[in-house]
Amino acid sequence: MATRIERSFRGITTRLAAQYLENLGGRRVDEDAVEGGGWQATLSADTVEIGPTLTLTEVTVVFEGEPEALESLVEDFARKAMRAGG
Repeated sequence: MATRIERSFRGITTRLAAQYLENLGGRRVDEDAVEGGGWQATLSADTVEIGPTLTLTEVTVVFEGEPEALESLVEDFARKAMRAGG
């Protein structure tokens, strides 16, 4: 049974998110999609307001696949994405 996990990350781009996913064993299948062994991820971006004058890019990643494949993938990706801004 496939699992779906949706996470949002601020301060990265879809290009960088796709690169992280490729580094975690995936291959890009189109501009906003990467797939690997037992999983796939779809990327989208939006601009969000932080306070009255600041905006950031927020990338949403929808991970889908086998629970065993997603368990470490989502954690490893989140760790990479959190370090990106610093």
